[in-house]
Amino acid sequence: MTFQFAPFGNTFKPSRFACIASLLCALGMNAGHGAFAQTQQPQNATPQGQEFEEEIIPQRYANNPNVDAFINDMVARYDFDPAALHALFNNVSYSATAVKLVLPSPTPSAKNWKAYQARFIEPIRINAGVKFWRANQATLQRASEQFGVPPEIIVGIIGVETIYGKYMGNFRALDVLTTLTFDYPNTPNRVERMATFRKNLEDLLVWTRDSQIDPTTVLGSYTGAIGIPQFLPSSIVQYAVDFDGNSRIDLRASPADAIGSVANYLKQNGWEPGRPVVWRIAGDEGSQGIAQAAADGSPEPHWSLAQLTKAGMLLNEPGLNINAEAPTPLTVVDLPTPGMSTQYTLGLKNFYALTRYNRSFFYALAVYQLGEAVKAKMQSGAQ
Repeated sequence: MTFQFAPFGNTFKPSRFACIASLLCALGMNAGHGAFAQTQQPQNATPQGQEFEEEIIPQRYANNPNVDAFINDMVARYDFDPAALHALFNNVSYSATAVKLVLPSPTPSAKNWKAYQARFIEPIRINAGVKFWRANQATLQRASEQFGVPPEIIVGIIGVETIYGKYMGNFRALDVLTTLTFDYPNTPNRVERMATFRKNLEDLLVWTRDSQIDPTTVLGSYTGAIGIPQFLPSSIVQYAVDFDGNSRIDLRASPADAIGSVANYLKQNGWEPGRPVVWRIAGDEGSQGIAQAAADGSPEPHWSLAQLTKAGMLLNEPGLNINAEAPTPLTVVDLPTPGMSTQYTLGLKNFYALTRYNRSFFYALAVYQLGEAVKAKMQSGAQ
């Protein structure tokens, strides 16, 4: 799960922003950098359905001192057979394609919520979601009852990730994780990313050994994300469940295992059963200005509803008991689109849980909206 930071634009005049920021500060609300804060936005995802002719260098990691040290560490900590690991890594290939794809664009485009939304909330994905829901209705209901996560949220994640298993990736996970562990390109976050991929390489080897799977047969994305829900190996080890009852976990071929694993992931990352994901902010200038001042890019809920309403924010949520919900922690979600006023919404703890799957406001809201669109079509009875 990776993310980028990008500044969002200021759609209000500086004098107005200063006034709102002062009001927030007077109420004990640290407005941070306000209109100049940085927010988490999605990385440029690989276009789904696009095929890559993978460029590889065979046997790049044979007799490699860094790999040899890694093998020694795996032997010491996990009791691997050193000869078996050396034989395995002697046949691992360097993936030049994976290295190219993790590089940031040399000419990054401005973050565009409307374009991102249109990519995921569209008829093909919605119709595929209805088909998936109908085919797995009993399993989705069982997962919802066991883990407290609504079917539409599970359907939304799987739809955004792989269009219900249509595009799961055909890179050898062992190749790309080894490549990104030892040959990550020279970027500002190289050290942190290499550490993340090293942990996932470790977990791939432990998981496949313990599950009696040949690690060379595991396929996934160019970052090693695997199966219908695109779990990295570390997430498989921590969150994946056998939900079809066949005594093994197969996220690539078992929709039931994918459904149960997504639900368990969200439960373990703080999903609150029966609670909303977002609340809408009223469209008046004052409410929007307060949202702009409070949108600091932090995905973790840290404003209370009482703080925001005391500052003058109004909500577009008929029937919501403002007094009863006054202590509810919230994050202000900013959704910039070039040439348009930035949209804002309020994210609750369940929104934050979605950002644990992918640290992106765009991603989390797209998951929610896709799930809601599929649910609406299911309820309408449309084919």
